[in-house]
Order: sequence, then structure tokens, then C-alpha cells
Amino acid sequence: MDSGLYAACTALMARTDALDTIANNMANSSTSGFRQRHTTFSSVLAGSGQQLNSQLNVVTNSYGLLGNSKLDLQAGSLQHTGNELDLGIDGPGFFQVQTTTGATAYTRNGSFQVSTAGQLVTSTGDPVMGASGPINIPKGAVVTVSADGTVSTDGAIAGKLKVVEFTPTADPQSLGATYYTVPQKDVVDSPLSQVRQGSLEGSNVNPVSSVVELINAQRAMEGMRHALTMIDSEIDKTAAQDIPRVS
Repeated sequence: MDSGLYAACTALMARTDALDTIANNMANSSTSGFRQRHTTFSSVLAGSGQQLNSQLNVVTNSYGLLGNSKLDLQAGSLQHTGNELDLGIDGPGFFQVQTTTGATAYTRNGSFQVSTAGQLVTSTGDPVMGASGPINIPKGAVVTVSADGTVSTDGAIAGKLKVVEFTPTADPQSLGATYYTVPQKDVVDSPLSQVRQGSLEGSNVNPVSSVVELINAQRAMEGMRHALTMIDSEIDKTAAQDIPRVS
């Protein structure tokens, strides 16, 4: 009976983690460049070295675990803003930025601005990297960005945006907000990606699908809670009635 209790507990925790992931996706459905995550589950059979004589034993001793959560790299839709410093990417590429800790991060959120130091930076103030380092923008200059990422100020070339993509086997991890990181070996140039000036990419979260996922996760959680209640009641009954009779 305690195996059933553990199985229900682990399943409940797994669904709770999945619920947190879905809720985070929904909360960022309007965040530019946000990438949703999808959860997967795995099942572990307790006492796999022992003979389980019935299907009931198999079900009772099957532990549902949160296997993994994977970033969905499907592109969101490009939305025209008209702002010369709003940049979207048509293709699989990511902008490369340098965080305040000196680490390299990647983002699809092209809501850029010019810092007081005259550098092209993200909305959180991190330098946007070009092929030769940060890109300097003179104060008051007219900025134009070509499809290949070349940045010009008042007609003079200021640099070229570093646009990269991830290898098929890469497993990008979130650094918070719309920043992601992968090992350097999984980063390659993205020649097929094109930069669209005056546009921002929306989140790739589908609100309708997310609501369905949320409802299913909540139902699964309620089922596990109900199972826990039943098992706990059966344990109490055994402790109150059967054990005194044996003694």
C-alpha cells in the first residue's frame, strides 16, 4: 500500500512542476521573443528486479516522473512596430548578447535601444554583439539595418549583428526573461536568417493550447490528490482495525 502512496505522491509532484511550466508559458504569451517549454513524463517501475504478479501491482508500483522540459524553437509571428531599433529575425537565428556577468546569451527579443555609452543594447541594458564586438551608435544618428544584419548610422557602416542558430542536438536552457544559453559547440552561424527592421517577434505561445494543457494538468493533479486520500484512508483503516486484531 505504501508503494501506491509513493507513486501517487511522485505523480502529483510531477504534475505540479508541469503546471508551473504551463503557467510560465501563459504568463509570457505577450512577451516579445519568448519561447515556450513543453514537458515530458517518464515512468519508473519500483522494485523492477522483483516479480510483479498482477496488473494492479504494476500500476501501483509505477512512478510517474517529470522526464524533461524542452524549449520550443518554433518562431512566433513578426509584428510591425515602425521603430528603427526594433529588430525581428525571419529564420532560426538568435541575436547574441553579453550579460552583466560577461556570459554570452542568445535572444529573439529584438527590442533594442541605445545606451548612454552609445552602444546598441537590449531592453535590460546588455550589449548586443556584432561580428567585432559591441556596436556603437552615435547620438542622434539615423539607424538602418539590412537583412543580413549590417548596421549603418547616417549611411556609415557601424557593424554587423552576430546572428547565430543552434545545432539540432542542442538543448537550450533559459537564463530568465528571453535569454537562453547553450554550449559553444552547439552554436553555428545562421546564413539563412534575415533581420527585419521595424518589427518585433511575438511569443510562440498558443493561448488556446496552453489553456487546454492547463486544464489537463489540473485534472491529473486532482486525480492524484483523490488517490492519495483513498490510500491514506485505507492505511488508517488498516491501522485502526486489522493491526489490533493481529496483536
